[in-house]
Amino acid sequence: MRLVIDTNVLVSGLLSAGGPPGALLDAVRAGEVRPAVCEPILAEYRDVLRRPRLRIAPSLADELLATLDDYALHVPPAEIDPAGFPDADDAPFYAAALAAHCPLVTGNLKHFPRAGTVVVITPREAMLLLSARVKGANNAP
Repeated sequence: MRLVIDTNVLVSGLLSAGGPPGALLDAVRAGEVRPAVCEPILAEYRDVLRRPRLRIAPSLADELLATLDDYALHVPPAEIDPAGFPDADDAPFYAAALAAHCPLVTGNLKHFPRAGTVVVITPREAMLLLSARVKGANNAP
């Protein structure tokens, strides 16, 4: 399953492995989810995950960044107007999801247009989609 994963989901997953963001990171590590990224997304991941105030262990951040850099689907972001976003830094995530034809997973739904061509979902919704996909594959003849 291909997804664009907002930075806040990565941070939440690394800080609290027990919830849906942590389960989503586990699915990435297991190869069940293939993140779609572009260079601005990777740059934001590197910047945010290494912020001392977040207190993310550098080894955890580096391991996740290496996994994402190696395993992720690298796409050129679609051309979009960042003026439609409350925070222009969120535009690359939407642009990558548009280019990769996949959902965008975020903990901040209000930061992204709901009436667009990209499906914007929460980590919990992403895990429900993944679960349904696995069940469907297991029930296939």
